[in-house]
Amino acid sequence: MCRSIKTLRSAEIPATEEEIRAAALQYVRKVSGYRKPSRVNAEAFERAVEEVAEATRRMLSALQTAR
Repeated sequence: MCRSIKTLRSAEIPATEEEIRAAALQYVRKVSGYRKPSRVNAEAFERAVEEVAEATRRMLSALQTAR
């Protein structure tokens, strides 16, 4: 889908909040087709970014690394 989204999963260096949010923003931009949404769509756009970021946090914390 979007090859430029940075891989966030690393056993040595966990993803920062900024990296998680940036990846979520990039994903929502790609899916919605908006780089910057209109004022009427801004709330839905921002909510989607936050929901994707939260889902990413949950997923990263649930993943187990091979030992």
